[in-house]
Amino acid sequence: MGWLFVAQLATILIVLVLLFRPLGDYMAAVYTSKKDLRVERVFYRLIGVNPAAEQSWPAYLRSILAFSAVGILLVYALQRVQQVLPYSLGLPPTSEHLAFDTAISFVTNTNWQSYSPDVTLGYTVQLVGLAVQNFVSAAVGIAVAVALIRGLTYRLSGTIGNFWVDLTRGTLRILLPLSVLAAIVLLAGGVIQNVNGFQDVTTITGGSAVVPGGPVASQEAIKLLGTNGGGFFNANSAHPFENPTPWTSLVEVLLMLLIPFALPRTFGRMVGDNRQGYAIAATMGVLFTVSVSLMTWAELAGAGTAPQLAGAAMEGKEDRFGILGSTIFGTTSTITSTGAVNSMHDSFTSLGGGMALVNMMLGEVAPGGVGAGLYGILVVAIIAVFLAGLMVGRTPEYLGKKIGAREIKLASLYILTTPTLVLVGTALSFAIPAVREDVTGTSIWNPGLHGFGEVLYAFTSAANNNGSAFAGLTANTPWFNTALGVAMMLGRFLPIVFVLALAGSFAAQDRIPATAGTLPTHRPQFVGLLLGTIVIVSALTYFPVLALGPLAEGLQ
Repeated sequence: MGWLFVAQLATILIVLVLLFRPLGDYMAAVYTSKKDLRVERVFYRLIGVNPAAEQSWPAYLRSILAFSAVGILLVYALQRVQQVLPYSLGLPPTSEHLAFDTAISFVTNTNWQSYSPDVTLGYTVQLVGLAVQNFVSAAVGIAVAVALIRGLTYRLSGTIGNFWVDLTRGTLRILLPLSVLAAIVLLAGGVIQNVNGFQDVTTITGGSAVVPGGPVASQEAIKLLGTNGGGFFNANSAHPFENPTPWTSLVEVLLMLLIPFALPRTFGRMVGDNRQGYAIAATMGVLFTVSVSLMTWAELAGAGTAPQLAGAAMEGKEDRFGILGSTIFGTTSTITSTGAVNSMHDSFTSLGGGMALVNMMLGEVAPGGVGAGLYGILVVAIIAVFLAGLMVGRTPEYLGKKIGAREIKLASLYILTTPTLVLVGTALSFAIPAVREDVTGTSIWNPGLHGFGEVLYAFTSAANNNGSAFAGLTANTPWFNTALGVAMMLGRFLPIVFVLALAGSFAAQDRIPATAGTLPTHRPQFVGLLLGTIVIVSALTYFPVLALGPLAEGLQ
């Protein structure tokens, strides 16, 4: 079993290493090119944007918020009038609170689903609403990361780029062509692509069943490449129509990791020092390898009476993927903010499910979501440089930009936002009497420590814009749809505010020359410092609440 795990992990890492440079260089060229494609120029004229004009960080932020607000309204409206749309499959409109939750979920790149997709949403809503947001929400994440990189490279500038240009290029030049290629590969592997609707079929036992179809391969490709995660079917990537074979599962893992792991190369190219990108990528790689190894160990150990009697912790896992295929996929999903699943995390062992929680609590920076992982780890890098500066008594600087009180305040607010949303949301679910009665009586099917862990997982997933869930929680209730929707929205846009403010602050500075006292941020020493900062910040924040849930359950 050990050699098989090493072989699968090595295959993933080798492919990522081979694609790291060409894809990273290509994305850097996309965002630094002065030339616009003809289709892009047409689009700019339609929306009245001058692609040569750059924006200040407040203008860049306003563009993101306005674009996202329109997206939320559009996806909400499509769900509420679903019954009159073509290819609605005879499905009724969704409820107000579910439409609210789903609209925010897909616009924020979370793709949390409090419903069974194949029996709730028709093809028009899936394609025009959800699939479109899979593209543009991912493009927004990359745009914010690129804006922060520009802030670190610009000198005495009041601008950080043009959001509309970054959005358009990310969608048309990166996500769309990669999705077409990925969809073709998935089609070859057996993922379906049709508009057949529901069909009656005869099973191998002679019975009958209703089987849904759908344009799955096209949505599956961008769901994974954009670290979105929303499944076309309720079983997500455990469904054979979405993920038919072990090799397609491995391909889907690679699709989730592809862009987030290549973005550090883009970062290195854009700042003019490839070694900086290698340091960030090395940090991500170490965290990913440790995480997948710990989750696999926890599942293979099979702590608990039932797994030990069965010989393996196979509850909730697909036979065609096994434990190794499930833990590699589960780690990738929760550490990239994708949220897709090929097994049920609720059925993992306590410590294995706890690792999925920890992956999200680390801030999903190893490598994190498309764009979000890079700007998240760069914010932590700023904190790490500041801590190093305190230890040696020097004014900290990163890539030639001073880190002062303003920058540290913004970085600190970024770090505190998600834990606050997670802990407050979980606490309110049990502290408000009426809410607690609904949560314990309707939503939690597994009372006790595990039930608490399910609620904690839900808010961790929502606030970190992951979207995966412990399957034992009924979340399609007014409380969870509303509270998780708010957590998703604040967890997405508040960090973006702080990142863009950081970008603007750095862009306004001049670049200072390196001196003998400058901390090198491209060496193994810095990688170790960055790893320590990520782990310590998360451990100090979340350890008490983890001790009440998966740790306590795992030690029973």
